[in-house]
Amino acid sequence: MFRIVHDPIDAGALKGALADAQAGACVTFEGWVRNHNEGQPVEALDYEAYAELAETEGARILAEAREKFAVTNAVCLHRVGALRIGDLAVWVGVSAAHRGAAFDACRYIIDEVKARVPVWKKEHYAGGASEWINCAPAGRTPNRRADRSRCTAGKFWCAKFRF
Repeated sequence: MFRIVHDPIDAGALKGALADAQAGACVTFEGWVRNHNEGQPVEALDYEAYAELAETEGARILAEAREKFAVTNAVCLHRVGALRIGDLAVWVGVSAAHRGAAFDACRYIIDEVKARVPVWKKEHYAGGASEWINCAPAGRTPNRRADRSRCTAGKFWCAKFRF
């Protein structure tokens, strides 16, 4: 299950959804809003997503992970809207028969979500300045300052998709 959500993520409740009699391992990843990025103090974030496409691509990534790593269950939720420092922004959980597959699948999922799912964030800095980030040319990893000029041109890029 991949979902774009507005409400806070309840990691404890999600972990229960991973239980399976065939699973011998569970690995989770929590992405929190931190108070800095690339040397600048961050006060808050706003996330936006093309929800329908994000959920379709997210489901595709989870299916790839299930096939590639033989996991029993995989779940990922990504929040949108206004988030504060310390808020949980993205959660990934994977269960598998063995820990190696669970670790590999969890890393694969978060890396692919960051590269392929159309979710963007606006960082708010001390003093009132703000900046959209996570825009990147197709095929490149987002979140590089050199790529940010594309955001101001009104074109958003997310791995495979151009808007």
